[in-house]
Amino acid sequence: MKNRKLGPAVQRYSNVSDEKSGGVTYTPKILADFVADQIVSAFRGRKKKDVVRVLEPSVGHGELLNSLLHKLKESGYRRVVVIACETDPESINITRNFIANNHPDCCLELIHSGFLEYVTDNFGSVSVQDDMFESAESEKFDIIIANPPYVRTQVLGAKESRILSQSFDLSGRVDLYYAFLLAMSLTLKPNGVAGVIVSNRFMTTKSGGVVRKEILQRYNVRHVWDMGDTRFFKAAVLPAVLLLEGVSGEKKNTLFTSIYECMGGPSKPVENLIEALNQDGVVEVQEDGRLFKVSQGVLSQEVGSTEVWRLATESQDDWLQQVKEHTWNNFKSIGKIRVGVKSCADKVFIRKDWDSVLHGSVPELLKPLTTHKVARRFKPTDDAVEVHILYPHISVDGKRSVLDIDNYPVSKAYLESHRKQLESRTYLIEAGRRWYELWVPQDPGLWNQPKLVFRDISEKPTFWMDLDGSVVNGDCYWMVADSEENVDLLWLACAIANSTFIEKFYDNSFNNKLYSGRRRFITQYVEKFPLPDPELITSRKIIELAKEIYKYTPSKKADLLQIELDALVSMALLGAPN
Repeated sequence: MKNRKLGPAVQRYSNVSDEKSGGVTYTPKILADFVADQIVSAFRGRKKKDVVRVLEPSVGHGELLNSLLHKLKESGYRRVVVIACETDPESINITRNFIANNHPDCCLELIHSGFLEYVTDNFGSVSVQDDMFESAESEKFDIIIANPPYVRTQVLGAKESRILSQSFDLSGRVDLYYAFLLAMSLTLKPNGVAGVIVSNRFMTTKSGGVVRKEILQRYNVRHVWDMGDTRFFKAAVLPAVLLLEGVSGEKKNTLFTSIYECMGGPSKPVENLIEALNQDGVVEVQEDGRLFKVSQGVLSQEVGSTEVWRLATESQDDWLQQVKEHTWNNFKSIGKIRVGVKSCADKVFIRKDWDSVLHGSVPELLKPLTTHKVARRFKPTDDAVEVHILYPHISVDGKRSVLDIDNYPVSKAYLESHRKQLESRTYLIEAGRRWYELWVPQDPGLWNQPKLVFRDISEKPTFWMDLDGSVVNGDCYWMVADSEENVDLLWLACAIANSTFIEKFYDNSFNNKLYSGRRRFITQYVEKFPLPDPELITSRKIIELAKEIYKYTPSKKADLLQIELDALVSMALLGAPN
């Protein structure tokens, strides 16, 4: 870590003292026992008479530590020294009494400090720009067990997030547990073992790229369990468990297990979710009757890479190679993928009742707005209530500009009536912009062009063409072709994105699902979707069919054409049906 003093919010959130905003996800016993068992299994073979040094960076009420101490004792390790960090005095007292009652022989030192401050004071730098990880002479640990707090940048605040990002050389929408993962590497012995429960977001998000790279460099990663939508926690957290070793000897393949809820299929009964982790295929959990698909493979990633972490099997890799051989380019080559507009004052700018809000007068600057509520494959629905946005922006000589509202009296009167609320967006004013602007207006000159629009989150991909010149809201993504002659590529992309082929491509390439099987269609994934050569006869037919489907949607004919189109997409990108 660079020599910067961490701010008070970072120190406060370095532990779990505030459940709502401090990222608390207290570990259920069944998961705590699983992590402890994996650590001790990996640790076996060490001399039982030696002192085992244990670190718990965010001890909370001691549930994880308790499970670990039980497992160590069962395996014959009785000389255990524990250092645990905690910022909440009440939690310190609870943990001290809890461990003393259950493990009286344990030598426990509870440190009233945030873990990151503890590392700063005792172990030195974890800056990712250092060629060698600087470390003080403090004695390192044989075992680390942790469930660090999950605190996003918007909770920490802009100033504290900036300090955290600069201190640990992180970028984007970082989370506090990113810093914990980097800092723990300084404290682990080369032959030590760490078991860490984290949110699985870092494995697939753009902001997690640096952390993924650093984990592979700073640890030997033995096993990754993506716990998906198992709902181990009450909070809306999709957890992952990492079994890590210090860097010693040759790196080996990392085992990768994923488990996600599924709809059906032949299943094998298992008693609970932990037992399910040893299976491969669909299982039914006897506790509650839920069905899960469990997959076993290896981590498809190389040291030094920031690419997403995905589970790889031989069959998946062969399938992706087949796709690669039939790929001409990707969606990114068509044009830039953008998120929709963001006003940070939607109740002012976006309405359904513009006809009545100003007693019959309608603001001059209204534009139709596309939202996720009109989402449908190929062609937007027309049964949603029409929504318009007051859009005070224009393109002048190819550059975005803001309109002078003095020239638009009805729009001005309406905006002036909400001026106090709009001026409370101080970040807009501080950026030197006018008080009535949208925070993210995007490029006004692109709205009238044909656009491919899609939902951020959905179980099935839902991409459609917008030919009506509407503004796209921030709950959707969109793209236009870089040149007019490439508009047909948008139709080709629309066909591919709505296919069963792309569902399989997404799952094999990105391994990122939310609750109930929902996928996230964000820029970093969609821009990598493959395109076949548009000059192929099959590709021309795909484009023609996509336009026909748009024309006849909704109808039985359109539904039948989609089945035909689906087969053509697989033929184009696989050389055979999917």
